[in-house]
Amino acid sequence: MKTTKKKNVREAVLDLLELVEKNQSYSNLLLNNAIQKNEIHEKDIGLLTELTYGTLQRKMTLDFYLAPFLKNKKKVEGWVIQLLRLTVYQMVYLDKIPDRAAIFEAVEIAKRRSHKGISGMVNGVLRSIQREGLPSVAEIEDPVERISIKTSHPIWLVKRWAEQFGLEKTEEMCEINLTAPVQTARVNRTKISPSECIVRLEEEGYQVEASTIVPEAIKCLKGNLANSSLFKNGMLTIQDESSMLVAHALGVALNDQVLDACAAPGGKSTHIAEKLNNSGRVFSLDLHAHKVRLIADNAKRLGLSNIETKAMDSRNVHEEFEEESFDRILLDAPCSGLGVMRRKPDMKYTKMESDLYNLKKIQEDLLTSVAPLLKKGGMLVYSTCTIDKEENEKVVEAFLEKHTEFEGDMSVRSRMPIAIQPLIEGFDLQILPQDFGSDGFYIACLRKKV
Repeated sequence: MKTTKKKNVREAVLDLLELVEKNQSYSNLLLNNAIQKNEIHEKDIGLLTELTYGTLQRKMTLDFYLAPFLKNKKKVEGWVIQLLRLTVYQMVYLDKIPDRAAIFEAVEIAKRRSHKGISGMVNGVLRSIQREGLPSVAEIEDPVERISIKTSHPIWLVKRWAEQFGLEKTEEMCEINLTAPVQTARVNRTKISPSECIVRLEEEGYQVEASTIVPEAIKCLKGNLANSSLFKNGMLTIQDESSMLVAHALGVALNDQVLDACAAPGGKSTHIAEKLNNSGRVFSLDLHAHKVRLIADNAKRLGLSNIETKAMDSRNVHEEFEEESFDRILLDAPCSGLGVMRRKPDMKYTKMESDLYNLKKIQEDLLTSVAPLLKKGGMLVYSTCTIDKEENEKVVEAFLEKHTEFEGDMSVRSRMPIAIQPLIEGFDLQILPQDFGSDGFYIACLRKKV
């Protein structure tokens, strides 16, 4: 019986990089499959993740470093480029791996994959880099181009952010996008207190601490909380701190009827349901049936009986619900996701500027559809996990201009955790990833006039 040869860490990484490039598949979805398929040892999983994400995150910088040493890049096979990127990443960014070891491994992989000429070329390029050193990013004169190459972000994106936030904030944001996010979780306070949760997780061997941002949040410094018994028993939910702020902004009261119009996978719906202390009702909608099942599964795991799910397009929500049916409505709109790049490092290379404008139309249509369902005096929260004004402030401005029955709710500041309040001036909030190390996120609170 023929057996498939298991690949070592670097060969597995090379396969992953090729798959991401060819199929535009997200690396976070492919990583677990590669670990299982190649039976990567537990002690090597960290290296596999670091090499995959690191090489993807810094692809443009690595290509800048390689450019003077590759005379005919167009004639070089794709896998060879990936192998060179992977090796240069180790040489530049990983102190624990000696250059000679990284180069030796690259040459051996090239020998196994191809003929002597390719392995000789790989060896020659890498030895030249080792001998001559790398070109300097600091010598790039144009500041937008310099940030683009230094932090490996497409130039159109850096240019947009520089215009919206200034060069300094843009560079900070691009730099933090190169770092790994810390796992955070929301404690289900209908079952357990945050302090007791921390004690029990520590007993299980996790290294955790209380969040300084959100009262019900904890940070995990060691381990994966999704594997904990507390997660399995519905005492916590993996969720980013920025995302948790939405339920605070909504300001629900016991027995409220709440609509979550784009709810999957259910993090915000379950948070709202917990804040209602299992009273009232949260109607959680999503376009795709398989995603709606995730919401129901999460609600069941957390012991929440006040969530009702339905698969439907929220642009047709008037067909399902009467006008003025809800005390609170959340529209966590489909968006470009530019605030969560640390979790999907390859995303920045597949997004196009036109995507932002295409999404804006959907966002505006969704707001217009859900607005009549809100009771007078009720609250509509619009949120996204992006940082671009086109999908955020401009969408809200256009909505308020057309819907004079709504106004910005200036009292949102008082509902937010104390640590967040200094960031809020009016009725909306733009969180940048560098503000407190969370995802980039936008929240706007709109009240329907009485």
